[in-house]
Amino acid sequence: MIEKMKVVSIVARDTQKEALLDGLKKLGLLHIREKQGADPAYLQRIADLSATELALKEYAPETPAAELLSDGDFEALYTQVQATLEDRQTLSTRRAALTTRAEALEKWGNFSPGDFDFLRENGIDLKIYRMDKKSLAGLSAAETPFIRLSPVEKLETVALWGPLPEGISADEFQIPTESLEQLQAQIESCDSQLADGEMLLRKAAAHIPSFQAQLLKAQNAMEYSSVRNTAASEGGLVWLTGYIPADNVEEFKTAAVEHRWAWAMDDPAEDDELVPTKVCYNKVTRLMVPIFDILGVVPGYREFDISFWFLAFFALFFAMILGDAGYGVLLLIGAIILTVKTRKPSDALLLLWVLSIATIVWGTLTGTWFGLEAAMKVPLLRSLTIPILANYPDYFGISATAQQNAIMKFCFILGTVQLSLACVMCIKRKLSERNLSLIADLGWLIAICAIYFLALYLVIGEDVPLAPVGACVGIGFVLVVLFGGMAPGKRFSQGLKDGLANAFTVFLNTISAFGNVMSYIRLFAVGMASLAIAQSFNNMAAGFEGPLLIVAALIMIVGHALNLVMGFLSVVVHGVRLNLLEFSGQLGMEWAGIAYEPFKNLDKIKK
Repeated sequence: MIEKMKVVSIVARDTQKEALLDGLKKLGLLHIREKQGADPAYLQRIADLSATELALKEYAPETPAAELLSDGDFEALYTQVQATLEDRQTLSTRRAALTTRAEALEKWGNFSPGDFDFLRENGIDLKIYRMDKKSLAGLSAAETPFIRLSPVEKLETVALWGPLPEGISADEFQIPTESLEQLQAQIESCDSQLADGEMLLRKAAAHIPSFQAQLLKAQNAMEYSSVRNTAASEGGLVWLTGYIPADNVEEFKTAAVEHRWAWAMDDPAEDDELVPTKVCYNKVTRLMVPIFDILGVVPGYREFDISFWFLAFFALFFAMILGDAGYGVLLLIGAIILTVKTRKPSDALLLLWVLSIATIVWGTLTGTWFGLEAAMKVPLLRSLTIPILANYPDYFGISATAQQNAIMKFCFILGTVQLSLACVMCIKRKLSERNLSLIADLGWLIAICAIYFLALYLVIGEDVPLAPVGACVGIGFVLVVLFGGMAPGKRFSQGLKDGLANAFTVFLNTISAFGNVMSYIRLFAVGMASLAIAQSFNNMAAGFEGPLLIVAALIMIVGHALNLVMGFLSVVVHGVRLNLLEFSGQLGMEWAGIAYEPFKNLDKIKK
């Protein structure tokens, strides 16, 4: 259920601005309207703390420190960690450069560049060259004095204290400023400093809970700064505007009397698009919260709370897409292990229980156990299978075509039921609002039911009387055109005019409605693909005998694990889509709501 909201403006003296903010924060009910940005210093603090905590997670010990650091001790450690992280980058870059220079110099051996400076100061400008044997022969023929040195990288190396004769091709060796020994000493120094830094980071990583606590403080400070910047002031007064749940009005009034706030309250205007959404979940519907959080979707304030229907259909879609009772058993075992381990199961874990049981039920009804046909040779498993839905229909004297048609028909029924439910929900709401456009939703209901029979005729080839089907689609189309523009407070003639103006759009939407019903066949297609993949891996494994049974087992494990992962991806692509697009689209939902986030002290880090 989406809770009703009240819009409220709160006024206090300008001198009581901080007291007003503190009181509202302690109350924890007011969702601030059009909140301004926080001071940049808080944003930078959060960014730095987040980056530092992320870097420390690389060194996190199994058992972190039990006690949090005081603010003073934390700041001292934080400063050291930031300096170490900055130095680590600098040292790593410098070490890489030194290593490159040392490797390039290593082939020349260890010598002192200062010796070349000494010779130069005494009038001997000694230079080193590398050349091929032909150039060396030319150098010898020119009778130029030189000293022949050990070859470097298979090239002749010589030392000259005079100019290189013309016509001789050679590469001059640039005398470095530091010797190989000096470079190696600097590399060792970098390694030592990096090791010291690593030791400090490992020590600091034990205090990651303190970093998280400071990050939470920073987020609370940022929120306070944002609200402080939002509060408008003029003429010695300061005020804020926001929203509070209607159920908490009395609590707000009590706080207003205590703090001596002046306030004005009203229902949100019909065109107010900033009203936040607070969904009140029960023990069942809250199982969908993890999915909504992952998807990042929030229903609009004036939209429907479909969490119950989303859960019901999502569980069925999940079961049909995975389609295998064996996979369901694996998920159930995982859920049991996690439940025993955590002792207090989360909503996500309870959802896993529901999805795994739904998968086991559907897989049992279709006789699918790891895609193994041999499962149908087990009397108990065969007795639990519904023959017309069985993926191995030969064991029940049913043709494969009849079985596939039955599954596709079931998919169309699902689509028709879900889309019809959306129409009924719209009619029910508009009936209470005395909105005449409910007749348009009735038209959609008639058209969708008729489209179901059209889908049976086109896809399955059932004998369906097309004249009544076409008439129902036509009636539905006319009702939508005539009443789709109606709204409370709008004259009938104006609503009729608006509806007729959208006739072409309604025509396209009618075609889209046919596509929506047809799209539920994806449940059949993806489920069959999952079964085919499982059977393929089973057939591959069946080709190994004797000592190669280990290979067969690996193929089975890897193959079914891969199929299970692909099934999860298919659920996201197809199972979620049918709820968020087809069903929600028929309801007119855009999922563009603003989550209700009251101004209060956060108790956990906001991602």
